[in-house]
Amino acid sequence: LQVDLWQPSSAFHIVEGTVADVRVPLNTSRSLLPYLQQANIQYKILISDLQQAIENQTGVRSHRNRRSLSEYNYEVYHSLEEIEDWMYYLNRTYSDLVHMFSVGKSYEGRPLYVLKLGKRSRPYKKAVWIDCGIHAREWIGPAFCQWFVKEALQTYQTDPDMRKMLTQLYFYIMPVFNVDGYHFSWTNDRFWRKTRSKNTRFHCHGVDANRNWKVKWCDEGASLHPCDDTYCGPFPESEPEVKAVAHFLRKHRKQIKAYLSFHAYAQMLLYPYSYKYATIPNFNCVESAAYNAVNALQSAYGVRYRYGPASSTLYVSSGSSMDWAYKTGIPYAFAFELRDTGHFGFLLPETLIKPTCTETMLAVKNITLHLLKKCH
Repeated sequence: LQVDLWQPSSAFHIVEGTVADVRVPLNTSRSLLPYLQQANIQYKILISDLQQAIENQTGVRSHRNRRSLSEYNYEVYHSLEEIEDWMYYLNRTYSDLVHMFSVGKSYEGRPLYVLKLGKRSRPYKKAVWIDCGIHAREWIGPAFCQWFVKEALQTYQTDPDMRKMLTQLYFYIMPVFNVDGYHFSWTNDRFWRKTRSKNTRFHCHGVDANRNWKVKWCDEGASLHPCDDTYCGPFPESEPEVKAVAHFLRKHRKQIKAYLSFHAYAQMLLYPYSYKYATIPNFNCVESAAYNAVNALQSAYGVRYRYGPASSTLYVSSGSSMDWAYKTGIPYAFAFELRDTGHFGFLLPETLIKPTCTETMLAVKNITLHLLKKCH
């Protein structure tokens, strides 16, 4: 049976008593459903016509209100081209607070853009790294990265917390980490996850950019098979995107105090370790930051996030960016799994962008302010 696992990302993690979300073609579902009934496995159809759901979300693109960048709509999903134009625009318009640069090139030769956000108040400042869109199909990620920048620029004058954040810290924000994959998810396959590098032997494309880092590489929770969704790649940092970001983070590891990566979906706030069941040395500080962040997030719409070490809260996975960042010396490393818990899955409707980003913003500000206070 040809199935695309949405949750968990790999069949290794399917165990008795857990829920799995799968996407199946219509002809497969005709044989799958009787099989599930026979095996006495409970199931629920979450989205009965996925194609229709995709078209509802992306079909209206062409005649969408394409207003000027100064009226950029943060409550819709944007293509890579639109996001890059937006970054150029901010770089020109807010040159006192925004500096755009590239950390390298993707497999298909696209620039890997990062926005450096903050007041140039003093030569040396601590920094926070934020990336979105490591997995191409998780569109709410890049939407949040853009929302964060918008909020920072719009509330900098009026919100003392934001002012403090941008005065005392730099933010490095990478709205789309996996640029090739993201572009491909707009043009060819809405549910593409990996990068787009070619594998000559298997004629499969791509590597899971969140299994390609040099930390317990290709151990549990990653696959050695190039056609799998969790393929770890031929070697660590084989993907130019991962290599470029790892190089940047290594170079700035003394400055960067927090690493935040945005994924979907599960409604969780995760911290290390992902690759093993063990307690991190600065557990108390990280745990209290997570606890407070989740409470802040819940205060907006009552959405409760689970939080904890990734291995026990979600599942064991090796070669993740969060573990790598932590191991590299960044004391606060978090991965957010944004809305929802499976009702819409990767097709989170545009009407939910605003509430999702609003509540997530509270969590991120909370973590950032925690960072500025000394934790013992």
